[in-house]
Amino acid sequence: MRSRPPGMSLSHWGPLLAGTFFLGLAACGTGVPGEPPGTGLAEVPSVCASVKKPEVRGLSQCGPLREFIPINRYQGEFSDVIQDREDAVVLIDGRCTGTLIEASAGPVVVTAGHCARLGDRALLVFNFEEASDGDPLVTEGSVIEQSLEPDYALIQLDVLPAVRPVLLTTRPTERLAIIQHPRGLPKVIAEGSFVASCDRQLYYSDLDTLVGSSGAGVLNRQGHLLGIHTDGDCDSFGCGTNRGWTLESIVEASSYLQSGDIAER
Repeated sequence: MRSRPPGMSLSHWGPLLAGTFFLGLAACGTGVPGEPPGTGLAEVPSVCASVKKPEVRGLSQCGPLREFIPINRYQGEFSDVIQDREDAVVLIDGRCTGTLIEASAGPVVVTAGHCARLGDRALLVFNFEEASDGDPLVTEGSVIEQSLEPDYALIQLDVLPAVRPVLLTTRPTERLAIIQHPRGLPKVIAEGSFVASCDRQLYYSDLDTLVGSSGAGVLNRQGHLLGIHTDGDCDSFGCGTNRGWTLESIVEASSYLQSGDIAER
């Protein structure tokens, strides 16, 4: 991720780590789609060439540096929209992340399906942050939908917080962001690059996640929810991509969410 908190700099190991990172990129490739010279046609990204069966993996740090920024210290590219979105991000049962989303049937929290079971009662904590800008709100909710393909769950809250739900989108942008609770820690943000969308899944590179980031929303540059993070497949050399399921696939599978809840925006 390009942006860092004020005053943060690489240690004396920085040049060595950066060199290792670029060597890794040379060895494994970036995987970012481009245009073959002289054709004017978009190259098929390698992640779409041979789509694998979805599985939850733990390797998820994209590059030698773990680049999370506490949400209340963030001053990066998404600063113009992120403070209006981060209040909707919630820690679920101390082990997953979710996002309160707008829906015609009423706001619900969306997370990963491998984080919950249908009928479960979940404990949700809003505003769990370093240098918090408000009091945490603790509430409970019921899992009203759950699936593994696509990997999602919907949680209906007992008490709705006084925050603005996030809108759903079908439109990817070159840069993406994920607000998350990695390992159940206070809320952070990471940025990365959109790689591809195929077979109902969304792929992104140089965007760190950890255990506990499952279920976090993948935001486009306008701050709208494009997908749900479910799988980490990056490594410390920057090879591979992390991925999740598109909101389009989730809306299509859901009986609660309706086609009018998602738009190109």
